[in-house]
Amino acid sequence: MELIVRVPGSCGELIQGYWHHEPFLVTCPIGLYTTVTVSAGETVWADLGPKACQAVRHTLTYIGETEFPFRLSVSSQLPPGKGMASSSADIGAVMIAVAAVFGKRLEEEEVAMLAAAIEPTDGVFCRGVVAIQYETGRILRRYGLLPPMPIAIFDTGGTIDTIAFHAAQHDTGIRNRNLWENPALHLLNGRLTPETIGAAATGSARANQHMICKKELESLISLSTAAGAAGVCVAHSGTVLGVLFFPDTDATAIHTVVRSIQRQLPALTYLTTTALQSGGCMIEYHE
Repeated sequence: MELIVRVPGSCGELIQGYWHHEPFLVTCPIGLYTTVTVSAGETVWADLGPKACQAVRHTLTYIGETEFPFRLSVSSQLPPGKGMASSSADIGAVMIAVAAVFGKRLEEEEVAMLAAAIEPTDGVFCRGVVAIQYETGRILRRYGLLPPMPIAIFDTGGTIDTIAFHAAQHDTGIRNRNLWENPALHLLNGRLTPETIGAAATGSARANQHMICKKELESLISLSTAAGAAGVCVAHSGTVLGVLFFPDTDATAIHTVVRSIQRQLPALTYLTTTALQSGGCMIEYHE
């Protein structure tokens, strides 16, 4: 028996800020994944990272189980501390897998609530795109499916402790909520299009420069706009930025833009090119 669960990571968020006096983010799932494998055999999971272990324990308690007599492993394409939802993808995938191996299905709202009890959570395990209150896991709004927009991901360097960051921003945000009310959100009131996604992400990136300043942001926006890209997204509590392209942009054109950015903005490190995709988990069973 083998059970495999995959949950995508993100390139930051499409939007982050306050909405109706609550902190929120709008998910930005991409084609890079955490993969959790559960198989028969000697129980092995206690040597996982602390957050994954917490996820196992929280889920067992929630579904009314006391033992986990299986082997569980976690692998990820997502570097930690960059704002790519590596922890949220790990935690969500572990919770879904632990419940599934006992024949139980967790609703997305349940995963979000359980995950937020461990740390502020990204909703990448939710289908489509969602606005989520990342401190409590409450899903505030659901959007449609994302168009398959290519995204070139760059890194400013270093890592961010997201738990410490969100704790500090919570206190600051309570005092300065007007700074966080994000005007970009209204752009996503209608159908999700490459134009609205690009404009909303770029607007939110600019509006949140007071959180973690990306020194190269305006230059990256200028270069991307001149090259015909749809917009730029950022990890509001991380170190990565993404250049969003229209779905019909060919690989050669994207490569040319990436090379130009590398040449003109050497402080940015190019990581990879992937594509936006709708969030949610994928589950496979093998005998």
